[in-house]
Amino acid sequence: YYTNIPGSCNFETQDQEWTTVCGLIQDTTDDFDWNISNSAAQTGPHTDHTPGKGQSFLYVNSSAQKEGNSARITTTKFFPASLGVCRVRFWFWMFASRQTGVLKVYTVEEHGMDILMWSSSRNEENKW
Repeated sequence: YYTNIPGSCNFETQDQEWTTVCGLIQDTTDDFDWNISNSAAQTGPHTDHTPGKGQSFLYVNSSAQKEGNSARITTTKFFPASLGVCRVRFWFWMFASRQTGVLKVYTVEEHGMDILMWSSSRNEENKW
């Protein structure tokens, strides 16, 4: 569900479709999809970054993918440009393995061009 911060979502959707609740869309032109879970078994974390068990998070399983494949989600809402600092805040768990790719965050400018804002190819530690 949403918090009071525009665009914020904690993915605790109680069996509702997380894409709708969180205002996100799976890109239909990518190669595989993001999924929601509260445990990624052997491939990832056992819970999200908040204390306690059972907290949900999004994940992609890259183990069955080929190099160059992508999984993309986008927001359904436009966020207008601001006159100050605009921040995107999120937690990620991306412990290095042979199948780990690159996590990238883009903004889309008014004419539709993607602008890379941040990327990471791995997290040095097995934690959020």
